[in-house]
Amino acid sequence: MKLKIGVLCALLIISLATLPHTSLIFAQDAAPFRAELTVRADRPKGVINRNIYGQFAEHLGRLIYGGLWVGEDSPIPNTRGLRNDVVAALKELHIPVLRWPGGCFSDEYHWRDGIGPRDKRPRRPNASWGGVDTNAFGTHEFMDLCEMLGAEPYINGNLGSGTPQEMMEWVEYMTSDSDSTLARLRRQNGRDKPWKVPYFAVGNESWGCGGEMRPEYYADEYRRYATFIKDYSGNHIQKLAVGPHDDYYNWTEVLMSQAARQMQGLSLHYYTLPTGDWARKGSATQFGEGEWHATLVRTLRIEEFIAKHSAIMDKYDPQKRVGLMVDEWGTWYDPEPGKDMGALYQQNTLRDAVVAGLNLNIFNNHSDRVKMANIAQMVNVLQAMVLTDKDKMVLTPTYYVFRMYKVHQGATLIPVELSAPDYGMGQASIPSLNASASRDQDGKLHLSIVNLDPNRSAEITTRVTGSTVRSITGEVLTAPLMNAMNTFEHPNAIRPTQFSSYKIQDSQVTLSIPPKSVVVLELQ
Repeated sequence: MKLKIGVLCALLIISLATLPHTSLIFAQDAAPFRAELTVRADRPKGVINRNIYGQFAEHLGRLIYGGLWVGEDSPIPNTRGLRNDVVAALKELHIPVLRWPGGCFSDEYHWRDGIGPRDKRPRRPNASWGGVDTNAFGTHEFMDLCEMLGAEPYINGNLGSGTPQEMMEWVEYMTSDSDSTLARLRRQNGRDKPWKVPYFAVGNESWGCGGEMRPEYYADEYRRYATFIKDYSGNHIQKLAVGPHDDYYNWTEVLMSQAARQMQGLSLHYYTLPTGDWARKGSATQFGEGEWHATLVRTLRIEEFIAKHSAIMDKYDPQKRVGLMVDEWGTWYDPEPGKDMGALYQQNTLRDAVVAGLNLNIFNNHSDRVKMANIAQMVNVLQAMVLTDKDKMVLTPTYYVFRMYKVHQGATLIPVELSAPDYGMGQASIPSLNASASRDQDGKLHLSIVNLDPNRSAEITTRVTGSTVRSITGEVLTAPLMNAMNTFEHPNAIRPTQFSSYKIQDSQVTLSIPPKSVVVLELQ
């Protein structure tokens, strides 16, 4: 009998070893590493802008249609056509700002197509992402969604195929309280009171899908279009310019030198690809520790991009009046084979949660220059908060990170100092831990920590200067496997649990952070 059991165990180990994520199954026995963390509670910095926790909704795949909008006649419970379950879930995140209608789609979108009776709205091909857009979801529906979520609207205007007049008239339609023809048209279409539109971008990725422009040409076009974006009826618009993808020398230098006075923000787009190869990006769900490590290596490059953009921006804007707006970021993988869930649909695993925690910590720590960030995207597309399939909905690991991190919104940044061993594979090494901290308006101190190492827990000796820690509460998001995910069949496979792995002795705090985890704590 013992022999049979031994053979069975050996066969089980061999079979598990063939799975892409096997290294995680036996990793829990690895010895923990030790680290030191100092939270400088007596050295507060500036405020973390709430907009760092922004979202993005493009007319793409099943994000708008089916994900957010089902129509008023749908059997899926909805309010004025917007599905109740998704809106309720997103409200819990306290979304501060929502970007729309694109993305690449924005430079082919003409706002008049999306107003008036829905049965009379034109159907247009979606040249960027395929299919036909019915325009059932337009300006009024988007603004309604923002009001339901309590989010401020961030409109991305059409520079690529639009005109300055079209952009100017859209702003007037949305924000004017006058007796003008456009304000009357808005009232005729069901909205008496004008909306507030605090953010308006002039184009999207004008170096690529938005027109293949040179930075010098775009700078001229930006100044021309921005001139005609007017403030009406007490509304004040912050005008945002297109920033680079990875050309942080030439594009940023030209834009800041030639158009900084006409802008309040410069965008930055950065996506994490496990391979770094757009032709073969890698799988969202089938990966081993090599892909895990490579993904985190590439995620951490966002700090380099922020630092180098900031250095150029500081030359022309030392007062940091112009915000760096990371209005597209997140993971991007190959489409899942055998699944037709719409363009750019991808699953979301514990790896994505770790990526989200890293990015948000980095944005927090650079909040002197980073004033907005919008993860791509909100529902059913890329690194989404929510996945839907007809009437079913599931919350992703990334959703839970945003819910945990909302305590940092609008809080005062508290500097942290970390000393920990690196997590290395092959020739590449990265820090094993990443953290940020803040103090909210009620005086509560919050600490977020990401353990990048999938094999070892961290024993962190923690010191809080200027304060005494008496108790700790919080949540931890982790799972046995690197590719743990929530599915429609198993929607609660990964979700936060209560954090209790700490010791307080005299003035010393020891935190035990499990492998491959995201932790958010309140230090009292």
